[in-house]
Amino acid sequence: MYNFLRSILENRRLLLSLIKNDFKQKYVGNFLGILWAFIQPLATILIFWFVFQVGFKSRPVDNFPFILWLVSGILPWFFFADAISNATNAILANSYLVKKIVFRVSLLPIIPIFSTLVVHLFFVLFMFGMFIYYGYMPNIYWLQVFYYLFAMIVLLLGLSWVTSSVVVFFRDMGQIVAMFIQFGFWLTPIFWSLKMVPERYHWIINLNPMVYIIEGYRDSLIYHHWFWEKGGMSLYFWAVTLVIFLLGMVTFKRLRPHFSDVL
Repeated sequence: MYNFLRSILENRRLLLSLIKNDFKQKYVGNFLGILWAFIQPLATILIFWFVFQVGFKSRPVDNFPFILWLVSGILPWFFFADAISNATNAILANSYLVKKIVFRVSLLPIIPIFSTLVVHLFFVLFMFGMFIYYGYMPNIYWLQVFYYLFAMIVLLLGLSWVTSSVVVFFRDMGQIVAMFIQFGFWLTPIFWSLKMVPERYHWIINLNPMVYIIEGYRDSLIYHHWFWEKGGMSLYFWAVTLVIFLLGMVTFKRLRPHFSDVL
């Protein structure tokens, strides 16, 4: 871990350059270019808002406008889904760096995670603006969003080490990740509240670590709960995340020597 953090500092200029390049390459050749990074999530939010609030006449959730409740849950999922999808292909997309001994290959999954983070930070500010527009003024609980964002990045890094190293040898991993993202979208309480599910089944849903993140965003912006007030969930999340993180490190380290042979 120490060597990994040190390598981030030593390669920070190269990483920053690669992050900028990754961000630009996603939209190169498009007329609107980088604007698509912001247009696509915004259009999705507007479509869901129209379908559920205008079409289905969705009622306020816990006396909060449905659109605010929806946005506070769907934006962190957008970040998670885009980041893990892109990070899974990080080794394949940067295969020319794999053979460079001076470059730490385990840093490659960071590139798509942080390029996706740029868009997410914009939408976090956009979300804050929506709350203010609806009359909910900023408070100290809002800062907790960045704690949950940090927690999600640690989870993403561990997962991406596993998926990005395995996909080099098993290309179907990309489709498996996409399938899990699709199922996870509907199995995570983004459009529906945990209160709709009988309490005896909550423990099953809470096994999904992203439930902690989604509920955490809403606790910060809507319900005004600190993360330590849910000590059991916090301990579970960090235990699972650290296990995934360590598993990712071991998997990547074991498979790393064989990357160049396969690529």
